Amino acid sequence: MNANADKMFPFDARSYAFQEYVPCKNLIGGAWRDAESGQTIAVENPRHGRVMGHVASSGAADVDAAVQAAALAAKTWRNVPIRERGAVFYRLKELMQRDLDELAWLVSHENGKTFAEAKASVEKGIECVEFGASLPNMATGEQLDVSRGVNCRIEHEALGVVAGITPFNFPIMVPLWMLPQAIVGGNAFVLKPSEQVPYGAMKLGLLLREAGLPDGVYNVVNGGADVVNALCDHPTIKAIAFVGSTRVGKHVYARGAAAGKSMLCLGGAKNHLIVVPDADVKLTAANVAASFTGCAGQRCMAASVLLAVGDVDPIVNAIVEEAKSIRMGKDLGSIINEVSEKRIRGYIDQAVSLGASIVLDGRAQRGEESGYWVGPTVLDHVSTTMPAATQEIFGPVLSIVRCKTLEDAIAIENANAYGNAACIYTTSGAVADYVTERVEAGMVGVNVGVPVPREPFGFGGWNDSKFGTGNITGMDGYRFWTRPRKVTTKWAIQKDTTWMG
Repeated sequence: MNANADKMFPFDARSYAFQEYVPCKNLIGGAWRDAESGQTIAVENPRHGRVMGHVASSGAADVDAAVQAAALAAKTWRNVPIRERGAVFYRLKELMQRDLDELAWLVSHENGKTFAEAKASVEKGIECVEFGASLPNMATGEQLDVSRGVNCRIEHEALGVVAGITPFNFPIMVPLWMLPQAIVGGNAFVLKPSEQVPYGAMKLGLLLREAGLPDGVYNVVNGGADVVNALCDHPTIKAIAFVGSTRVGKHVYARGAAAGKSMLCLGGAKNHLIVVPDADVKLTAANVAASFTGCAGQRCMAASVLLAVGDVDPIVNAIVEEAKSIRMGKDLGSIINEVSEKRIRGYIDQAVSLGASIVLDGRAQRGEESGYWVGPTVLDHVSTTMPAATQEIFGPVLSIVRCKTLEDAIAIENANAYGNAACIYTTSGAVADYVTERVEAGMVGVNVGVPVPREPFGFGGWNDSKFGTGNITGMDGYRFWTRPRKVTTKWAIQKDTTWMG
């Protein structure tokens, strides 16, 4: 690969018009390779429902080749000073800013997001890169004279070869939850992106090479379950991070942990927004509508259930009116594939058949293109026994559950198996504190329906939304990808001694 690697495989689309793209191969040791099997998987543009390219369908042999390349690169990379490792991400940030529109249009085409949403997700990825570039100033080891003439210090050293498995909904941002901390920490990385959106990971490979990252430090193996299982089983891989569904997250966590790896797996969510009568109507309406429809509801931080406490009909009506103003294809993008569209519609149909009232029906709404679409949908009088109230829909659907008291709302939230995010809408600080101290959620918002922590604060939920310890971003992420070595030194005999001296 040459110094102008970023100009290889340019993605020239600057509109939603359908555009085909190059074959997406594996990146192993700096070389683009087909899968050993020669097989590929079709990659659809979901806005159009048309195949825009093909990606390698890999297996255990491809994983082993990538791991061998990573292991070779890791021997040298771990000895590069951390400031030089961090400097790669300073340059990556500049390159991503240079190519921001190209990256955003690429995400939009392979994922179906609107351009504005895709651009925002890339910008969030750039924030993660900035954090990685700052690690040389933050990852200093602690040390202390613990006794007379005796010093203890902690050094964070690389694990070696590590891996990440990422979902379809944020093709560039989620890999960048992992890559900066892992690579600046001195590791070589093997990424398995979703086979539905492989091009973001490909572009990151091109840009990292241009930024000066040595070949083999970042590798990509594309494919499906065979790749996931091979990563979990490979004895050279020391740690794996996963973002995706709870069902798959449990499998990955158990399989990787059984193989002796450090594991951190983020799963699904069923986020609850609690609205009380004193909430600001305008703020709440705009915020809730944006929360449940943003990215077509295909994000783990999306609002799923609105717990309406007491008489909040004016607020509910304002939310519905706000959602009605959302334009298909312009403000709200497409669903990732046909199976997901049918699943979302199935939840809506089922809720109505079980007695929920549909106050805003998005089933007939479509964008101009012929892909996969569901419009903003609001279900009212949903009971806590309905699947729409308890299962992750992953679409632009808001289920309203009526609650008599704030305690009832908190009890419903806490009975939920997931523990990803929750929010309280109120103008009362006392109410806000009461709720934030009692809800079973790792991320809580006050009048913020998508309470994603900004760097340097870490991202991660609780309960069935996370398996493993710590957060995936922030300093927790750096600690996950490294291991602490404790060193105790003594250089002189002290006249005044303790048991240690």
